[in-house]
Amino acid sequence: MSEQKKIALITGANKGIGLETARQLAGQGIVVLLGARDLAKGEAAAKTLQGEGLKVRAVKINVDDPADHKAIAALIEKEYGVLDILVNNAGVMRDNFPAPNETSVTSDAVLRETFDTNFFAVVALTQTLLPLLRKSEAGRIVNLSSILGSLTLHATAGSPIYDAKIFAYNTSKAALNSFTIHLAHELAGTKIKVNSAHPGWVKTDMGTDAAPMELVDGAKTSVWLATLPQSGPTGGYFHMQDALPW
Repeated sequence: MSEQKKIALITGANKGIGLETARQLAGQGIVVLLGARDLAKGEAAAKTLQGEGLKVRAVKINVDDPADHKAIAALIEKEYGVLDILVNNAGVMRDNFPAPNETSVTSDAVLRETFDTNFFAVVALTQTLLPLLRKSEAGRIVNLSSILGSLTLHATAGSPIYDAKIFAYNTSKAALNSFTIHLAHELAGTKIKVNSAHPGWVKTDMGTDAAPMELVDGAKTSVWLATLPQSGPTGGYFHMQDALPW
């Protein structure tokens, strides 16, 4: 009997960094569930990767919808019985950017919408899928953060991000980093590793064409963390394989 391939779920994977992460993980022989809010867009993206000979399947998941969390957990349980890799890639930026520091006038609506997707949805989906990750021989959780979530760098005059004060987005990623730290501590001693990834400033819809990095490089940190050996780190914050300050 052949060994079952690893199963990965990537949210927000029909384009950008998520799609390239799917391509690279599938290229390592991993079965990738390509999560998309719009299933038609997910299926179109999956078809592209399938045309490259990759084992990819589109699945509908709106990370803001708890019903979708339950549905994807049921699907994975029924058809695979285990989840080996969860890449929490979906995210939003609702602040005005680029713009001067607008912390004092950032609306409650912008804060709530940003945190709902970038933090609360990630926590809820991860909690729902954790029983399936516990069944894995090497569970890996990758939370797509940003260097803009670094409190240390934001508080350090002259740092590369010191003047990039995008209040709602930055604080949602700082909260996500805290989730990484807390969950990794809880799961210490298990086979599950939890890490935050800063992909870099990448040419995407969010990053714009002004970004210096191409998609192929923007996915590398997530792919590395998703495929860590048992000796690899947990509870960390990385770009490529370099640790970032919290």
